[in-house]
Amino acid sequence: MLLKSRGMDNKNDKSPHVLNASSNLLGLCFIVLTSLKLLKVSQKTVIDELTSVAIVFFMTSCVLSFLAIRGDIKKSGRFENIADYFFLAGIVLLFLTTLLFSLNIIK
Repeated sequence: MLLKSRGMDNKNDKSPHVLNASSNLLGLCFIVLTSLKLLKVSQKTVIDELTSVAIVFFMTSCVLSFLAIRGDIKKSGRFENIADYFFLAGIVLLFLTTLLFSLNIIK
């Protein structure tokens, strides 16, 4: 209601935020993956595989968020919802990886 009174609609209200956050986390995942490869510890851990899956989740979220922003109204809501789920999956995966690494379950 408040958005409409200011002349703005609430179409794609989450997509720019999801695009921004997922692209930032995508960059973080690339830094982690590159660091593991440079330190030559990627064969000893599963962190690089988990990070690679998180990269796919965040990349998918970025693409879908962008399509939601640039697409037509009918498909935007669907793209936005799917992007949210991929973003959440990437966040959960990074959380679990960090938790397992912090508790020395994976090395």
